[in-house]
Amino acid sequence: MTAPALFPPTLREVMLRGRWIAMLMLCLLVAGVFAWLGQWQLGRAVDTAPQDPGATEQVRPLSDVLEPGEYLAEPLVGQKVETEGRWIPGDFIVVSSRFNDGVQGYWVTGQLRVDDRTSIAVAVGWAPDRESADDAAARLDADADGGSIAISGRIISDEGPVLPTRDDPDRLDRMSTAALLSRWHDIEQLDVYRPYLASTTAEAGLVDISSPAPEEGSSVNWLNIFYAVEWAIFAGFAFYLWYRLAKDAWEREVEEFEDAASA
Repeated sequence: MTAPALFPPTLREVMLRGRWIAMLMLCLLVAGVFAWLGQWQLGRAVDTAPQDPGATEQVRPLSDVLEPGEYLAEPLVGQKVETEGRWIPGDFIVVSSRFNDGVQGYWVTGQLRVDDRTSIAVAVGWAPDRESADDAAARLDADADGGSIAISGRIISDEGPVLPTRDDPDRLDRMSTAALLSRWHDIEQLDVYRPYLASTTAEAGLVDISSPAPEEGSSVNWLNIFYAVEWAIFAGFAFYLWYRLAKDAWEREVEEFEDAASA
């Protein structure tokens, strides 16, 4: 028979048992994964190649900035671009709730076909009232003779579609390429740019769209830094959890030893 222990095990002795060493190895593995995730978030938090100041004001060819169907990266929002194409007759559409220097009005938009099967939505200009916007759209439609034109302006992210109201189902209140595409003509197998182009110079008696240069953003993404700190906390919690479980097991053994001794 094995002689009963004279003293309860110490916490160190419990932690050095095979079961708890195996659990420590598992915690090390989990903490290593958390540390890697934290490092990955930290790497994404700092832009190692930020755009030069004023880069958005340098006019670049549209095809050099993004491809049809791509989302517009944040550093490129407001980038000045230039392209050539032809207007598609019948696709000049008025978008409501457009502000120009704080004044609410309307945009007249059009489908610019930049090559045989690729188009981009263009905000041509601003009007203070719906009647002026409709007149300008009619003039642009009449002048769309298929000739090639050059357009320059800022490339801006799509605002996303919303459901139309029951009172006025034809009204558009957001500059949404998807919503405009549903009303365009000749769209079979058409490639479309997701963002839209706000033209620098208005046509057909419209007012130039007020589109100031975007503010220079910080090269540090604090949200990603917050996530990196969270992963570090999770890694530390894995070790704390192992210690807490081992200590609870040790305390139970001490209590059982004391109960046996008193009996």
